[in-house]
Amino acid sequence: MEFKDKVVLITGAAGGIGKTTVRAFYDQGANLALVDLHQNALEVLAADLELSAERVLLIAGDVSQEGDVQRYVQATTERFGRIDIFFNNAGIEGKPGSLVETDAATLDAILDVNVKGSFFGIKHVLGVMLEQKAGSIVNTSSMAGLIGFPALGVYTASKHAVIGLTRVAAQESAHAGIRVNAVCPGPVNTRMMRGIEAGLSTDTESIKSQFASLVGLKRYAEPEEITQVVLFLASDRASYVTGSIYTADGGMTGM
Repeated sequence: MEFKDKVVLITGAAGGIGKTTVRAFYDQGANLALVDLHQNALEVLAADLELSAERVLLIAGDVSQEGDVQRYVQATTERFGRIDIFFNNAGIEGKPGSLVETDAATLDAILDVNVKGSFFGIKHVLGVMLEQKAGSIVNTSSMAGLIGFPALGVYTASKHAVIGLTRVAAQESAHAGIRVNAVCPGPVNTRMMRGIEAGLSTDTESIKSQFASLVGLKRYAEPEEITQVVLFLASDRASYVTGSIYTADGGMTGM
């Protein structure tokens, strides 16, 4: 029960990595504030995982809207009194395509969620944690935040931005005992990868095989494997870890 009575705020909670991370924190005794775009997705999540209403707050919100971010942060502190851990996880892949094929609408959609959403979350949660003089933030970047990736140019840029925000937030908050880190998953068996595969080719199995061939372990991760890295970074076991960028990509960026 490593996280017993800790208050954990998770965005993108109903997605693949979000869901397994919710389960893990809940099983270890945490109180949870869960954010996703649609209320019904959160209600399905809570039902599927059999989450107790006494320990879980469901908040529908758009992370790209600063007012919604302020609202989910305020709702969390009003319900639980503090925020010990923030898993800043919400993100979208957008429509794949080369840079010259990418339209302004795709650019805006990806940057709004992945960059503005991450920034607003850091901004407003850090405000709470600085008053507490304690807290741990884990941002979700990607192996695409470390290397270039053809046909995913804007997504790649957005995840590079998350790494930059992580490093600056860590520097600006370390004096208060707050830790800020990022996890960089490689390909994971989630809806997001299904969307990328389908956006690149109608032969999705071939695309999946090509992605897997780029990974040292020659397979996709399961969401639970990324969750374990998040739990470590959030925990006191990582008490001397801040400003770090943790890859969990099966060796993809190391090959």
